Amino acid sequence: MTEPNDTRNDRGIRQRRGIYLLPNLLTTTALFFGFYAIVAAMNNEFQSAAIAVLIAMVMDGLDGRVARLTNSQSDFGVQYDSIADMVSFGVAPALVMYQWALADLASLGSLWGKLGWLGAFIYAACAGLRLARFNTQFGVADKRYFQGLPSPSAAAVVAGMVWAGNRLGADGVVIGIAALVLTVLAGILMVSNVRYYSFKEIDFRYRVRFIAMVLLVLVLAVTSVHPPLVLFLVALAYMGSGPALTVVQRRRRRKR
Repeated sequence: MTEPNDTRNDRGIRQRRGIYLLPNLLTTTALFFGFYAIVAAMNNEFQSAAIAVLIAMVMDGLDGRVARLTNSQSDFGVQYDSIADMVSFGVAPALVMYQWALADLASLGSLWGKLGWLGAFIYAACAGLRLARFNTQFGVADKRYFQGLPSPSAAAVVAGMVWAGNRLGADGVVIGIAALVLTVLAGILMVSNVRYYSFKEIDFRYRVRFIAMVLLVLVLAVTSVHPPLVLFLVALAYMGSGPALTVVQRRRRRKR
């Protein structure tokens, strides 16, 4: 006969073998939009491609929060999230940027053409290294800061430039060179030791001052004027905040 304790153990094993639906569904949605961004870029639908990357960012931000709120975190979810991030924030932004601007560098010569696809590859490779390092430091690093530019933020910079540039009608060799510099810089910052504020300490359950709501309304009003340009500038400002924060912290240490 099977003992009751053995039956409960078997049930526990079967439950642990399953996966949580809701957070992994959100991760799959992020993966879908990352894949869609690649397909849209191949069809020269750059605005749709950039928006798809940004939607993938939103889904990526939700899956972790939902997993923590519903107490459905798992090793499977962590690994699956990294694979989805590599597609949505590593491969997709690199290919979208290449199709939009970096491929045009071939008009300057074969060397510039190689630099174009090499720049896209450097970004994708750095995103993979960034995600691998993040996984090895999971649960150990200081939650207040990210070590290196987060891959979703780097993808926001790249996708934001594509979206804003496409809306403004920017093209040509000069835009291609600027895109190459920005893409490589975003990749290097992802694998750097530059610290970025994570905003994980902000708790939205607490009350805020009335002025905070006024500022939020003003931000929404400014964003509505030209959403692609504003979002690109915000992503660019966050990318520059890491080096600035590092310089400030080093100066404080020297004074001490």
